[in-house]
Amino acid sequence: MVATHELASARVTTESDNIELFDLADAPQTALVVVAHPDDIDFGIAGTVAALSGAGTTVTYALCTSGEAGIPEEMDRSKLAALRQAEQRTAAAAVGVTDVRFLDMPDGHLEANLELRAAISRVIRQTKPQVVISQSPERRYDSIYASHPDHLASGEATIAAVYPDARNPHAHTHLLAEGHKPHAVSHIWIAGGPNPNLAVDITTHIDAKAAALSSHSSQISSIDDVQAMLHGWATETATRHNLSERAPLVEVFTKVNT
Repeated sequence: MVATHELASARVTTESDNIELFDLADAPQTALVVVAHPDDIDFGIAGTVAALSGAGTTVTYALCTSGEAGIPEEMDRSKLAALRQAEQRTAAAAVGVTDVRFLDMPDGHLEANLELRAAISRVIRQTKPQVVISQSPERRYDSIYASHPDHLASGEATIAAVYPDARNPHAHTHLLAEGHKPHAVSHIWIAGGPNPNLAVDITTHIDAKAAALSSHSSQISSIDDVQAMLHGWATETATRHNLSERAPLVEVFTKVNT
């Protein structure tokens, strides 16, 4: 699923648009990334994941679906799901992530319902992240790919899982019965949403991001030069937010204190 995603967290503020440049000295100990499909992370925020894991953050991925509704259209759907799961695990390894979880929701039919909220809450309670990184639940008309209905549903369900579900012992009480105690996430970083306020410098991690995206060979056959495409996106983002002199390549996010 081609989409532009953006992330960030930190201290230095630009006067033009109030973007803060993340200081990796402040990297969280644990982070959870929740998205709809395999490859969503790698088109969007794998540079940030590489930066965080390189700084010592233990990152977990939660994929709501296995991407079985995607291309190649002629492939058996169960075989495609298995292929895309394997591609995502390879991509995760390229940016230092070993814990990749699939929530087995139906691709193309994702809804921000209680079932999905409970599934994400379970992972939050299990992994106890300080930061959760999500897709945006807000539709963008300038980037319709980023506003795939599954992306919107994933974003909405993730934010609801962060607050109030995962921290509330009276929400999804079966999770407590399973032994998963409530956990309060400190911050959520929303990728691809309006009014980003946080940027992560991925200049030294663009090769890892390109390697991660290139792992999705079933999805990128139409892209002539993965590295050039990602470099161009990150350069444009840095320029747009007046960060080029300090951070030539960035991903940006809306950081929310929960």
